[in-house]
Amino acid sequence: VDAIADRSADEDPHVAWLSGLLDGQDRVAAPAGSELALLRAARSWIAQLDDTGEGRPYRLGFRLSEPLTGILPDGESNLAKRTAAAPTWELSLHLVAPGPDGVWLDAEEVWSAPASGPEGAHGGRQELLLAELGRASRIYPLLERALGSPDPSALALSTEEAYEFLRVHRGVLGESGFLIDVPTWWDQPASRLGVRLVIDSDPPETGGGGWAVGHSDLGLHSLVRYRWQISLGSEPLTIEQFRALAAAGVPLVQIGGHWVEIREQDLAGALRFLEEHPGGEMTVLEAMRLAHGAEGEPAGLPVNGLVASGWVAEIFGPDAQHELMAQLPQPEGFKGSLRPYQRSGLSWLAFLDRYGLGACLADDMGLGKTIQLIALLQHERAATTDAVGPTLLVAPMSVISNWERELHRFAPELKVHVHHGLDRPAGERFLQLAATSDVVVTTYALVVRDKESLRRVQWRRVCLDEAQHIKNPPTKQTAAIRSLETRHRVALTGTPVENRLSELWSIMEFLNPGYLGTAGEFRRRFAVPIERHRDRRQAERLRELVRPFVLRRLKTDPTVITDLPPLVETKHTTPLTTEQTTLYEQVVADMLVRVDRAEGMQRRGLILSALVKLKQVCNHPAHLLKEDGVNGGDASAVPLASRSGKAQRLVEMLEELLAAGDRALIFTQYRQMGHLLSAMIRHHLDTEPLFLHGGTPAGKRQQLVDRFQAADGSTPIFVLSLKAGGVGLNLTAANHVFHFDRWWNPAVENQATDRAFRIGQTRTVHVHKLISAGTLEERIDQMIEQKTELAERIIGAGESWLTELSTGQLRDLFSLRQSAIGDDDRFDEEDEAA
Repeated sequence: VDAIADRSADEDPHVAWLSGLLDGQDRVAAPAGSELALLRAARSWIAQLDDTGEGRPYRLGFRLSEPLTGILPDGESNLAKRTAAAPTWELSLHLVAPGPDGVWLDAEEVWSAPASGPEGAHGGRQELLLAELGRASRIYPLLERALGSPDPSALALSTEEAYEFLRVHRGVLGESGFLIDVPTWWDQPASRLGVRLVIDSDPPETGGGGWAVGHSDLGLHSLVRYRWQISLGSEPLTIEQFRALAAAGVPLVQIGGHWVEIREQDLAGALRFLEEHPGGEMTVLEAMRLAHGAEGEPAGLPVNGLVASGWVAEIFGPDAQHELMAQLPQPEGFKGSLRPYQRSGLSWLAFLDRYGLGACLADDMGLGKTIQLIALLQHERAATTDAVGPTLLVAPMSVISNWERELHRFAPELKVHVHHGLDRPAGERFLQLAATSDVVVTTYALVVRDKESLRRVQWRRVCLDEAQHIKNPPTKQTAAIRSLETRHRVALTGTPVENRLSELWSIMEFLNPGYLGTAGEFRRRFAVPIERHRDRRQAERLRELVRPFVLRRLKTDPTVITDLPPLVETKHTTPLTTEQTTLYEQVVADMLVRVDRAEGMQRRGLILSALVKLKQVCNHPAHLLKEDGVNGGDASAVPLASRSGKAQRLVEMLEELLAAGDRALIFTQYRQMGHLLSAMIRHHLDTEPLFLHGGTPAGKRQQLVDRFQAADGSTPIFVLSLKAGGVGLNLTAANHVFHFDRWWNPAVENQATDRAFRIGQTRTVHVHKLISAGTLEERIDQMIEQKTELAERIIGAGESWLTELSTGQLRDLFSLRQSAIGDDDRFDEEDEAA
């Protein structure tokens, strides 16, 4: 560019071509009379780039291998004395078979094979290798050195030449159809000159085994001493080594057995950064955000982690692992037996509690988060003779009675007040009652209604059960909970992230306010790069940021629990009946006509309404048509299972499991469908199912659970609405779980499945997911299974993504496939007559 910068585009066609490429316009101003020559030259140049080798039996591949030894920054003398025995890199040549798993054939093997192979195959490979090498040399002229050999197989490169290949030529060769294999460390942040944050804090307190309950001033807002350290990857550099690097001018250096890249701008930036940041004091919160890149990269340098001493190292150091933490003994007053992983959870909760740090216990459903918190309450009371203060436990209404029962069962000495009901205390009476209680249990809704009373109490701890209830930051409920005065915070949830990363931010903002920055900063720094652009580096930084505060164990991990039976999942794809097919097509046709005439919110509403109707059609025609029997009407008017493909299959499977003496849970997201299923089960199977939904009173909920769990097995089928019965229930008597209509958030379905697949389950749990063939249900399921990244985006936006599709896209997504239509003769004539 510099060589022809002073020449005019009106005089030289090459200047005209270059200007057209670089000026951002879509035209080239060719000088008069040179149009044809310029066009031919451009076509020739494009042909070279476009000749990617598609359709050929092999493509040319290059593999760069680093030398075994390199320039080591052990001191100024070693770096300054560069001899002729400098390290040599090898760029080897290969022919690569097509396909993602194509074999890389070494050039030596190509040249050593006889040219007279079957149909001249070997000779053809040799010719192809030479031809492709010639094409590549036009892009990377250094390859002409290899062409001087009669059987080229590799090219030796100096360190500077290897760096130039990686930084300059690799990308162009790849765009031209060649395959490039480079060392895995290349272009990674850990392979560049960067900085590490060094934190010096006081030694951890010992006394009382380090677990005594106190009023320590340590925490995220404690001041600590800090300084910055230059590093190559994870290896620190002394000032002498750094200066030697700057003087040597070597682009690639080997240190600690790993190669790293030295950029001139990094060297200059590091020198300037050290001068401007000599060190000082900052809070732990500020230090952690800096160390993990939440505040950006200082001076454009990658931040290569954190080195800590003292009490900070216990929490944030590289060896601070939950599994290695010394376990507390089980509290003497605990009425039961804690499993080893539950004792680890107790120890971890107490450890963070000691420093006033919020903890998110995110164990898988059924691993006993409830009893780990109960054990923490007992432990802190046994560890001190002082008054500990009350814990406020906020939980969904559906599990309030379960918490009350479990607290009395495992820790009967704790004084528990359930703050609920029309006659709940208020004002001074509530203050007095809270002050004399160990645990106050209330609901999320009442935190908003009774905010003023709750804010007057100085709580020892605020604990959120099913903490995903505060996943939406702007709500009054979330704001009311964050306004409560407390030094200790705990979140219990099996799904810290259901749909979007903003949910994780909301939980962390409750636990450790300000740690992940404001909502806007978090979205810009982490959520958008990770969710939209799949930025692995930012994902790793976020993981490191939250790692100390989130403990998650899976019950499928054999190191956590060894006595849980297998979980077997099966999808049952069923055809629609003729009646369902007709209704489905009517809904789609009506929707397409109406959305074409609508805009904005009205259009979105029409699409979402059609979506609900299509789900209802897939369930049963009577669900859409609101026929008798749906709301528990006359049994003689019950719609038959034979009118729905899914209902037919469900009844068939229920008949088999009842004959085998098994028990089943059936989840549906619609209360009306639950009534319909209950009526059909009574009619076709002559058994009375239980039914729990959002309108079931709290007292009756437990009666239904007790009846189903009873050893006599007199009520082997339990129908539940997904939201009302999907959390907080222990239903281990069931060994079959049916998801009759699919909720398109897997986390919600898994929560429901975990009602049966949890501690106490002794039989294999069979999960059945029913899908209507050829419908929207099948298409969404396929997208979730086959296109994980796309599924994450869809689930992340709920069902509102549908409202943004064009009419043509809606037609393609909603329209029936041939596989939707089935035969309607799956029940005999006696059933039809009935």
